[in-house]
Amino acid sequence: MSAVFDQPSVGRRLAPMLDGFDGPLAFAAFILACAGLLTMYSTGYDFGSRFPDHARNMLLAGVIMFVVAQVPPQRLMRFAVPLYTLGVALLIAVAVFGITKKGAKRWVNVGIVIQPSEILKIAMPLMLAWWFQKREGQLRPLDFVVAAVLLVIPVGLIVKQPDLGTAILVMVAGLAVIFFAGLSWKLIIPPVVLGLVAVVLLVIFEPRLCADGFRWPILHDYQQQRICTLLDPSKDPLGKGFHIIQGMIAIGSGGLLGKGFMKGTQTHLEFIPERTTDFIFASFSEEFGLLGNLMLIGGFAFLILRGLSIALEASTLFSRLLAGAITIIFFTYAFVNMGMVSGILPVVGVPLPFISYGGTAMVTLGLGLGILMSIAKSKRLVQS
Repeated sequence: MSAVFDQPSVGRRLAPMLDGFDGPLAFAAFILACAGLLTMYSTGYDFGSRFPDHARNMLLAGVIMFVVAQVPPQRLMRFAVPLYTLGVALLIAVAVFGITKKGAKRWVNVGIVIQPSEILKIAMPLMLAWWFQKREGQLRPLDFVVAAVLLVIPVGLIVKQPDLGTAILVMVAGLAVIFFAGLSWKLIIPPVVLGLVAVVLLVIFEPRLCADGFRWPILHDYQQQRICTLLDPSKDPLGKGFHIIQGMIAIGSGGLLGKGFMKGTQTHLEFIPERTTDFIFASFSEEFGLLGNLMLIGGFAFLILRGLSIALEASTLFSRLLAGAITIIFFTYAFVNMGMVSGILPVVGVPLPFISYGGTAMVTLGLGLGILMSIAKSKRLVQS
C-alpha cells in the first residue's frame, strides 16, 4: 500500500525534461562551447574578467536553452506577434531617445540598458513563420509582399543606428523564412545576379570608387571605408587596414598545427585587435592551426546539418520555417565572422558563435538552440 504513495525519484521527474534534448545537437553545442572556453581562457586570461564572464554567459545560455526546450512549438507561436511588436517598438525608442556609444545609437535604457536589435534575431523568423503558418495552403503573391514589409521595417531601423552586422543577421533570418515558405526562384535569381555584377564592377573600378573624396550615396563613410579596406588593406596598414592585415598574419602564422595553447605571439603581444570578440577566430587559428580550424568548422557544419535535419523532419509548417531560419542564423554568424577575419568579407560586428565574448549574443544562441530542441522533441512526440 505504501508503494502507492512513494514519491517518484528525481531522475524520474527530470526524465521528461531531458527527453527534450536532441543528442546530436547537444553534442555539437557542447564541443563548440568547450572550444570557446579554451580559446577565451587563452585570449582573455590577462583581459580583466573575460574568462569567468564568458563561462557565466554560457551557463546562462544553457539554462535558457533547457527552459525553452520544454515549451512546445505551438506555444512558442503565441509569442510571435507580441515579441516582434515589442522589438520594433524598442527600435523606434532607440531612434528617438537611444544611447549613443562610439558614434552608434544602438541602446536604450528601460531600467537596464539593452540592445533591442538583438531581440529581432529571434523575433523576426518567429513572426514570419507565424505569418506563413496562418496562410498555409492558400499562399498568394501578396502574402510574400507583406512578409517583405515586415522584414524591411526592423532591418531599416537597425541599419539607421547604424549596425550593419546585426542588420545582416536579421535580414538573412527573415529571407530564410521567406525562401523556405516557397518563394519562386524567378524572384531570387535576378537580385543574386545583380549582386555578383556589382561585386565585379566594384573590383574593376576600385581605384576610382575608393579614391579620396569620393563618397558613395547609400553608405555611411565608415561602411564605405570597410569595403575599400577589404579590397586593398595595404593602403592604410597602420590604420583602417590594421585589423584585416593582423588577422591574416595570425591565421597564416598558425601553420598546420598552430603555435600551441597560450603561445600565440600575435595574440599575446596584442597585435590582434578585439581578440576576445570579433577577431577571436584569428587567435584560435594562430594557436591551433589549420587542423584546429578544420575541427572547428566541422563542429559548426555538424550543428548546421543537424539543425536542417530537424527542420526537414518538423511536424508543422511553422516549426519547419522557424527551425530552418534559426539554423541559417548559426551558419551566417560563423560564415560572416570567419570571412571577415580571413579578409574575404568586410569587417562587421558579428561574433563567432560560442567562441566570441558577448552576453547578449550568447543568450540569443541559447534561445535559438532551445527552440531547435523544442521542435525536435515535438517531432518525437508526434511519432510516438
